[in-house]
Amino acid sequence: MSAVLNAVFESYRRSLLGKLTRIVQDRQIAEDLTQETYLRVRRAAESGPIDHIEAFLHRTARNLALDHLRRTKRRAGMGSSAVEDGAIDDLADDRPSAEEALIERQTLTVLSEAMARLPQRARLVLTLSRVEDWPNTKIAAHLGISERTVFNDLKLALGHCRDAMARVDKKENGARERLK
Repeated sequence: MSAVLNAVFESYRRSLLGKLTRIVQDRQIAEDLTQETYLRVRRAAESGPIDHIEAFLHRTARNLALDHLRRTKRRAGMGSSAVEDGAIDDLADDRPSAEEALIERQTLTVLSEAMARLPQRARLVLTLSRVEDWPNTKIAAHLGISERTVFNDLKLALGHCRDAMARVDKKENGARERLK
């Protein structure tokens, strides 16, 4: 799970940092909270599987930022505070926008269709490797094939999915160019 977490964290690190900076209004504190987010999610992942790791990362980051703001407000006392009364309630919702949700659904549809076109064994190898986080040796033993075959099936599956996403990106870029 830690390999998956590391990859997901690295891909979302910049957006987490941006979100935290907007909430706490301090880049250094946001950096610290970003690292704390990783540590908290890693601890949670060690105690059991996390179904939606990206959402869990964002929720953890937001909660840490809100906790930081509450502590800051408490320390500042009731008279004056860097955090206005009700400011925490006025923070933007961290749920994706309608456009982001649509893009994510379209991406999931493209990947699902690409996976459906894969040979059954390659699809199973991809699922065991990337979803279940099984090492190639375990997959090979489970399926009764060589590790080299697992590697080749995984390479085929990932390439197939990457190509499907590239075709979508190419179509979207073409559409944007036509709109200009």
